[in-house]
Amino acid sequence: MVDIFEKIQKNRGPLGMHAKDAHGYFTFPKLEGDISNKMVFRGKEKLVWSLNNYLGLANHPEVRKVDAEASADYGLALPMGARMMSGNSNLHEQLENELSQFMQKEDTILLNYGYQGMVSAIDCLVDRHDVIVYDSESHACIIDGLRLHMGKRFVYPHNDMSSLEKQLERATKLVADTTGGILVITEGVFGMSGDQGKLKEIVALKDKFNFRFFVDDAHGFGTMGKTGAGVGEHQGCQDGIDIYFGTFAKSMALIGAFISSDEQIVEYLRYNMRSQIFAKALPMPLVVGALKRLELLRTKPELKENLWKITNALQRGLRDAGFEIGNTDSPVTPVFLNGTIPEATNLILDLRENYDIFCSMVVYPVVPKGVILLRLIPTAVHTIEDVNYTISAFKDIHENLKAGKYNADKIVTQIN
Repeated sequence: MVDIFEKIQKNRGPLGMHAKDAHGYFTFPKLEGDISNKMVFRGKEKLVWSLNNYLGLANHPEVRKVDAEASADYGLALPMGARMMSGNSNLHEQLENELSQFMQKEDTILLNYGYQGMVSAIDCLVDRHDVIVYDSESHACIIDGLRLHMGKRFVYPHNDMSSLEKQLERATKLVADTTGGILVITEGVFGMSGDQGKLKEIVALKDKFNFRFFVDDAHGFGTMGKTGAGVGEHQGCQDGIDIYFGTFAKSMALIGAFISSDEQIVEYLRYNMRSQIFAKALPMPLVVGALKRLELLRTKPELKENLWKITNALQRGLRDAGFEIGNTDSPVTPVFLNGTIPEATNLILDLRENYDIFCSMVVYPVVPKGVILLRLIPTAVHTIEDVNYTISAFKDIHENLKAGKYNADKIVTQIN
């Protein structure tokens, strides 16, 4: 017999094994001050490209005013209890109705958290007779939801429609014996690579196969489409999305999420989704704050326009400077470099300490060995000056990387 604590001490996990050296700087850093394009890190102001505050609503004066007033009016306890038992309110229902209208769906259910909600929704929608077919680069919340699924699940390589068809053929044969159904899951915008899911092409496959389509559009809600209603609107296939998931954590700079779908499906989720039935309702200030943010999202198109002005300038400038940013067609901007993990940490150290730029670093095992991914998130509160300065700095660090200046013996990597 093995003691669980002894096992944990021996195997700290792929990220936890670096905790002693990385904590507080590369992992669990503390950004302080008002949420904006510039914040304070370790006592010094940095230009920040790592916050999903797409529309700049986190510190919008109208939002701050409503948040403060709602907190004073209601406190954080109201409503008390799960919505099914004692935690429902007119404002919760108003937010659901306004989201339904905005998403052009019959009904909507609020979720306390995006990650938790996605896991629970997948668990609720399917049983052991059903088959799930999903994109290989699906977010961790989708993968964790799949782990709860007691039936079969088939994966297709990222955005590979030919492979998806083959998996649908397999699934169709299987459910003929199990008398189950098929659920296809993908993302509207993939959060690491920034490319869109091929939603329109997947919807077109409904002419050939019988399945329901579930889209996680966490990064598309508020940023994509004419009105900001997401990638389905952008690609002209919103009606073909059977279950639409959006989060408040990105464009709305808040906590919470929602699922919009047919009325009967939302009612089923409302009465069967364990993460909502057995959890306290969203506090009233968050609901009031979400209503205000949704109003601004609808009525101030200049927020999204400025986001895209910054996005286009950043991505065009990076490409013109010779950087590889993949196939992104969303605000998510990955910059791919070649290097080891020690080189990556030294590069980030140089960016933060000498160029005062704070961005997120992604290395193995999230990306292949030898790849360094620097993930930039442009927002409506960034400026063209921010863009130009960042591209200039990236040119410098790229030359330093190629010259071997970030090798382990060339720079101090310990952060005290």
